Amino acid sequence: MASEKPKVVKGPKIAPDPIVAGITVDRLVDSAFLAYNAARLREACRLFVEKMLEPDVTVGLTLSGALTPAGLGRSCLIPLLQNGFVDWIISTGANLYHDTHFGIGLTMHQGRSNVDDVVLREQGIVRIFDIFFDYDVLLSTDAFFREVMRAPEFRQPMSTAEFHHRVGRYVLERERKLGQSGTSLLAQAHALDVPVYTSSPGDSSIGMNAAELWLDGTAIHWDIFRDVNETAAIVYGAKKSGGKSAILILGGGSPKNFALQTEPQIQEVLGIEEEGHDYFLQVTDARVDTGGLSGATPGEAVSWGKIDPERLPDAVVAYVDSTIALPILTAYALAKRAARPLRRLYPKREALLESMRAAYVEARGAAAAKGSRR
Repeated sequence: MASEKPKVVKGPKIAPDPIVAGITVDRLVDSAFLAYNAARLREACRLFVEKMLEPDVTVGLTLSGALTPAGLGRSCLIPLLQNGFVDWIISTGANLYHDTHFGIGLTMHQGRSNVDDVVLREQGIVRIFDIFFDYDVLLSTDAFFREVMRAPEFRQPMSTAEFHHRVGRYVLERERKLGQSGTSLLAQAHALDVPVYTSSPGDSSIGMNAAELWLDGTAIHWDIFRDVNETAAIVYGAKKSGGKSAILILGGGSPKNFALQTEPQIQEVLGIEEEGHDYFLQVTDARVDTGGLSGATPGEAVSWGKIDPERLPDAVVAYVDSTIALPILTAYALAKRAARPLRRLYPKREALLESMRAAYVEARGAAAAKGSRR
């Protein structure tokens, strides 16, 4: 007898109320985002608010694409940090470099994309699609980073989290001298003890200026292996304590992989028993069929051990521009959730790392004992 096919269940009927003047963002999402990528964004908002922001969940955020130049650091990311909705970050160096412009009193401006770039070059204007800023903004930010990185405290090997925490203090001090606050993600991450990692530290203007110092004999020594282990230790610590791990991915690229590889590092490389991240939320415009990591689905991540297979229903991909999705997600979360206590993971990194190291030694010893009995 052939097995019965599972019955397809219909969801609520599509019968939204008319949109009225003064409707709030959370009400708009819940009532009008009913199909296609709007519905996926609604699912993302609900996953974030109803599950990822539970007290026992440690939330990691990854940033790729030019988000901070568009002002999203100040409008969205800083409020997420201040409300305890993001506990640790992996970002491209470019997002952190451009974030620093705001913190040290430099400006970026709305522009347009249909412009003669030769004329812009002649006028000393740099363009990121429809964002304009003066070429001197680059030179001034370069000079700021070189001055900071020449300080004696930067001569020792350090993880990129330590590097950004130290730099964030200088940006925060510059903000205060300028009589401004809340303009820089790096400065706020320092103040709130949110560790910020960069998966490819040489791939940005920060890395380029570090390379100039290398030629000058004052090299920066980023310990990328410590980065790999520290990020894995944050995830392991979240799970070992009986909590859960969630990853919020804006875009894709190297930051996405660096965050998700934490679980294979724990399971595959270190041999520690683990099941994968509990919650996966990605906002992307990347295609799946090209084989690139940016478009890789949560299901594919399960095959690598990156996502707990039992948690696959708690994985959402919204194919939406991050500059649209992030403000909506942020407003929705702030409307639906009270602030969470800050985890302040930065000063806890060493303890988390030692806990994972002990588990690794134990797992290696168990594997050796098992092999000797064969």
